[in-house]
Amino acid sequence: MFNHLVPLMQREWLQHRLAWALLVLIPLGLAALPLMVGQIDLSVDLAEHSGSDLAAILGLIAILATTAVIFLLVWVTSVFITSSLARRDHADRSVEFWLSLPTGHSESLLAPLLVHLILVPAAALLAGLLGGLLLSALTVTRFVGIGEWFALPWSSIFTGVLSLVARVAAGLPLATMWLMPLILLAILANALFRRWGLPVLAVALGLGSVVLEKLFGQPLMGQTLAHLAQSAGLSLAGASGQGVSLNDKTPPAEALAGMPAWALHDFGAALQAAASPWFGVALLVSVGLFGVLVLWRQRGA
Repeated sequence: MFNHLVPLMQREWLQHRLAWALLVLIPLGLAALPLMVGQIDLSVDLAEHSGSDLAAILGLIAILATTAVIFLLVWVTSVFITSSLARRDHADRSVEFWLSLPTGHSESLLAPLLVHLILVPAAALLAGLLGGLLLSALTVTRFVGIGEWFALPWSSIFTGVLSLVARVAAGLPLATMWLMPLILLAILANALFRRWGLPVLAVALGLGSVVLEKLFGQPLMGQTLAHLAQSAGLSLAGASGQGVSLNDKTPPAEALAGMPAWALHDFGAALQAAASPWFGVALLVSVGLFGVLVLWRQRGA
């Protein structure tokens, strides 16, 4: 099966590589332009710090903010692309070509899900990290000086930032599995209702939650949706209920030194949260919806 998945994953790369590159390069360009030629004022709190501390804070903000923005932008886009997977090969009848290859319907659905929901967001984390390094150089140079950027405690910065990136990347499969019932519902809705699939699903979930709670006193649907979204978010970060903050009492180097321990403890808490009946039900529902999509694809082909 793995040998069949690889060419299908390569197909996704060939089809979407330009869009993925633009999703990374355009935001970086828009952020770099004002840093080079725009007029930017620091807040009073930041301006009170000394040169080395200010450089460390500005550098960290640039790296973390860029990584987060690129990751969220690519992840949201990937979810929207994924929602149209069921209809993609049927619009131009390319499904008949894929059926001529030694790949089954399950593999043809599974490969794009893995690429768009796991591999591409994980790659976006690394791309955002590299872009954040570039923007941190521009930011620190603009407000403090290029010498302060080179003098930053890079060993501590890399250790802390890479720990955070690794924490999010490790939690990404968990978050995806928490959200998989909703994602597969969106794919199925687009398969059945085409361009009206997402609006129909949004109205059904939203209106159904309100009707069940207001008329029948059953908030189960709303609570389930909220729990899935919350669990997915905590799978990425914050499952332990603890965080690492930068403030006047905690120097940047000290906060970064505690990042690996926090990341490991937080991921352990996310794994513990996954050992629950809710997670098992989400997986069972996902398996059922995936089977329905495979059946729909077989009949449509």
